[in-house]
Parts: sequence; C-alpha cells; structure tokens
Amino acid sequence: MRYRTLGGVTVSAIGLGAMPLSIEGHPDAARAVATVHAALDAGVTLLDTADSYHPPGGEPGANERLVARALAAYGGDRDAVLVATKGGRGRSADGGWTVDGRPEHLRRAAEASARRLGGGAIGLYQLHKPDPAVPYAESLGALRDLLDAGTVRLAGVSNVDREQILLAREILGDRLVSVQNRYSPAVRDAEPELRLCAELGLAFLPWSPLGGISRSSLDGPSSQDADPRFAAFHRLSRARGVSPQRLALAWLLGRPGTVLPIPGASRPETVRDSAAAADLTLTEEELTELGG
Repeated sequence: MRYRTLGGVTVSAIGLGAMPLSIEGHPDAARAVATVHAALDAGVTLLDTADSYHPPGGEPGANERLVARALAAYGGDRDAVLVATKGGRGRSADGGWTVDGRPEHLRRAAEASARRLGGGAIGLYQLHKPDPAVPYAESLGALRDLLDAGTVRLAGVSNVDREQILLAREILGDRLVSVQNRYSPAVRDAEPELRLCAELGLAFLPWSPLGGISRSSLDGPSSQDADPRFAAFHRLSRARGVSPQRLALAWLLGRPGTVLPIPGASRPETVRDSAAAADLTLTEEELTELGG
C-alpha cells in the first residue's frame, strides 16, 4: 500500500467506500464485516461512510454502525484508520435521496454520527451535498461551528463546483481538507474541480471511481457490448495481467494532486484487488493512452 496525506493525516492511497455494505442489495453482516477487515488487512486506512447509507425506510446511520462494529472487532492495528463520514442527505421510503443543509440539522446529524462511530471527534466530516433551499455559506458555517466545538477534526465538501470549493475555503480556511465528487474514467465532468484541488492542496476523493467499468465488456473493443470509454483500459489491463478495475484505480492515482479513490466493495476479494492498485504504477505513455 502507498500512502498520501489528507489534512496532515497519513492515509492509504486507496480507501474503502462502505456504502454498498448497507444499502439495497447489501451482503449479510458477516460478509460486510469481513469486507472491512479485508480492507484493513490490505493496508487500507481510509473508510468512507455517511449517515444516509441505509436501505429505504431504514434507520439513519446503519453504515456508520457497521463500520464501528467492524473496527471494534478487528484484531489488528486500528490507530491509523481515518473514518470519514458525511451529513446533509437522507433516504425517502421509496428509495430516493433527500438533501437537508440547514445548520441545525447538520449539527444534530454530526453529533449523532459521532456517537455511532464511538463517541470521539469525527476524523473527517463532509457536507454531503449543497442544499438549494439553504444558502451554502450557512451550511458551511455549521461545519465551522462543528470544528470549533471539537465535534469534528477535519472538514470536507462533496458534490460541489469550483465556486463552492472556493467559498468553503474562505469560510473554513485550512481546516477544509478534501473534496468528494464523482469522477472516473467514464465520467470526467469534475476535471476543473480536481485541478482546483491540486492547486489549493486539497485531497480529491472520487466517488464511484470505477464508473461502470465492472459492468462493461472484458472482451475489448471488438466485442459488441464493449463501452468505447473503457476500451483502452481493458486493452492495457490484459497487457498488464491485472483487472480493469485495478488499472482504473491506478489511473486515478496518476491524476494531478492528492487523489484518494474510495471504491465501494461488498466482498473481501474485491477489496483486495482494489487495494493492490496502490502498487501499480503506470508509465507516462500508458497514462497518455488512457486519456491522462
């Protein structure tokens, strides 16, 4: 495992997105815990969760409680693990996603998350998504208050544009340490935000970093089902003798700045393959071939 710095904290270059362990189609509790333990055994020290990662109609915080249980049951070193959680979103009974950026909600949500995760300060607390019904500066002010109160140690924002990142930096100062946006080989809309993070020294955590590569054809561009966005990744993965998923994560690690992919997983073997991407270094020629 390679390691990088997030807000002065050393974390693994590849994290674990714990969301699949608690939402629709999640594995049973034993396999979910085994997946977290496999990540830790592989050197992963960044675990990403949220209070809204639960099945429709379920109780908020299911994923946070799972992560806390898995850590408590782990027999290895837990001291270096940074748990990053998020607040400001919810689930409706029909499976939809809601947003609530009111300062009073964010304060209550963060305090509840802290209790579920063990009672101490939250390592990294991220505003999950801007709420169009609430001025973004007010939501960010709640994060500032949580930092001042010691409820959280570090702050991040998610699903944001350049202007929102700059506003967050203005309000939170150097206690803003990360941005989490959707970014993958297939979905590169957040390229401007990624490059701004590199300029500002913020970590960039791409969510859904594989972007459908798991569902694309493994037969290369000659296959009728091949997604052209992934053709080069499949071609190069075969040449390298690794999975396309591992290659995609290695490509992300080669992007500008401090990029910390957080691929989701629901099986130990998937986690182990993802973690191995940290040891796969691509050449400049390969990065160019992949669109880097």
